[in-house]
Formats: sequence, C-alpha cells, structure tokens
Amino acid sequence: MAELSNQLMAVTVLAYLAAMVLYAGEYAFGNKSRIGRAAVRPARQLVGAGAPIDLDIPASSDIPAETSVEPAPDRRAEWVGRAAVAANLIALLLHLGTLVTRGIAADRMPWGNMYEYILSAGFVGSAVWVGVLLRRPALRHVGLFVSLALVLLLGADGMIAYTPVGPLVPALQSYWFIIHVATIILSSGILLIGAVPATMFLIRDGYDKGKRRFPYSLGRNVPDATLLERLTFRLHAFAFPLFTFGALIAGPIWAEASWGRYWNWDPKEVWAFISWVVYAGYLHARATPSVKRTVATWIALLGFATMLMNLFGVNLFFSGLHSYANAGGM
Repeated sequence: MAELSNQLMAVTVLAYLAAMVLYAGEYAFGNKSRIGRAAVRPARQLVGAGAPIDLDIPASSDIPAETSVEPAPDRRAEWVGRAAVAANLIALLLHLGTLVTRGIAADRMPWGNMYEYILSAGFVGSAVWVGVLLRRPALRHVGLFVSLALVLLLGADGMIAYTPVGPLVPALQSYWFIIHVATIILSSGILLIGAVPATMFLIRDGYDKGKRRFPYSLGRNVPDATLLERLTFRLHAFAFPLFTFGALIAGPIWAEASWGRYWNWDPKEVWAFISWVVYAGYLHARATPSVKRTVATWIALLGFATMLMNLFGVNLFFSGLHSYANAGGM
C-alpha cells in the first residue's frame, strides 16, 4: 500500500499538470484572450452595402467601432476548458487515493508528518477549488493558477518532505491528534486556495488601472476584480474560525496534556500565532471601509507567507517540541 501510494502521488502530480496545461490552453486561445481575439479579428467587420469594411479604421472616422459584429464563441476553447475541469476532477480522485492508501499502509490517519500534512492540506485545497468551480463556472480561468499552485506544492512535498511510512511518535498518540491536526489541515487548505484569488485580484485590479507590464498583463483574461475579491474574503472568513480553534484552542489544550504547559514559545507555536494575528488583521482591514481592498488583500497574502514559513521554514530549519518533520509528525 505504501508503494501504491507513492505511485499514485506521482500520477496525481501529472494529472494536475495535465489540468494546468488544458486550463492554459483555454486561457490563451479562448475568445476572451488576446490571441483568440487576434485569430477572429477578420470577422470583426462592418455590415453594409457592397463589400464589407474592416473595422481597423482611423480614429477620426465618423463610423463608430461599436457597430462591429461580435465573434462567435470558440467551441474548441470551450471543450478544452471542460477537459481541464475533467482532468482536475480526475486529479482530485487520484489525490484522494494517495491519501487513503497512505493511511491504510500506516494504519492511522495520514497526517503524521510534514509530507502527509502537505498532501492532506493540498487535497483540501483542491476539493475546495472544485466546489467553487462547480458553483461559479465563470471562475474557470483561475484554474490555471490553482493547478499551478498544486503542482508546485505537491512537487515540493515529494522532493523535499517525503517520509517513509511509519508509526506516530509517542507525543502524537492522543485523540487530540485528530481534533487539532484535522482543523489545521482544513483551514490551511482553504487558506491555500484563498491566496490564489487574492493574487489574481491584485493582478486584475492593476490591469484595470492601466498597468500592462508583467504580471498585470495576466489580468486580461481573469474574472472581474470584484468577484475575485469577494471570493478571497469568503474563503478567509470561513477558514479563520477553524484556524483559531486548531491553533489557539485545541493546540494549547493538547500541549498542556502532553508537556504540562499551554504555551511553550516553541517556533511553530510562535509562527502559528503570527499567522493568526496577520489573518485577523486582514479580516479587520476588510471590514473597515476606510481601508482599500488592495491593502487588505496584501495583508492576506502576508498571512499566507507566514503560513509557508511555518510549514517549510520552521519544519526544516528550526528545532523544537514540534520537530516531527521527518519522524512521524508535523
């Protein structure tokens, strides 16, 4: 089962990569893209007596460009987009299979080390994205960046954090293991996906303000900035109470039961608290009318950066009571 899980992990990354390529195909060649519009440009002609007149006319002309004929939807790009969603669903199922086989091989919940934690949080993020996509199909172009994030995350997980299957260390053998870690995984996966529309909102907002250099040029094809910002807020508002319970309630209770103190100034505890403060600051800024949406969104991305520091930096470069990255814990 452990070997099957490893093989499914590799196939899962390839499936997300295939979804990313298909999303990129629709993103680049659909009618909403620059390339797509250039391809159908000959169809943008004025209908009148005699030969059709191309709309590429001088700005001084009295004939308005608004009378142009809109190009028909590109059916091929639409099918590529649907294939991307299908590949995304297949990748999600393979991801689930990777977790299930890993859990069977370990005879426990597959959350016992850094490798398994990232694998589980990535699955939650992928599942949340599929739910968002099914509810809001207009957000499909964002799938390119979601699948890119998942490919990078799982790729780094397999190359940097892989740990062979093994039993839990004694400190993790508690019913609080499921309660604490489950809520942290759920909140982390949601915050992972929340960082994607947050980034795309900043890019789209910059594009709408006339910025055309990279990465703002990517904003041409993503959904409306308001839609992206609202999605960012809803995901963070949903994840924050879960993170609060897992990091500041369940975690200290478990720490007191295991180590005799609720708070030990462990590096992971400190960085979890830093993340909590930053995300609380984001929600406060988002609810304050005088704070610009762009400023609040930057705070949310700062919070995600602290989460990455807690996940990779603390686990790999610091030692403490939570130093289980390669020994059966997170």
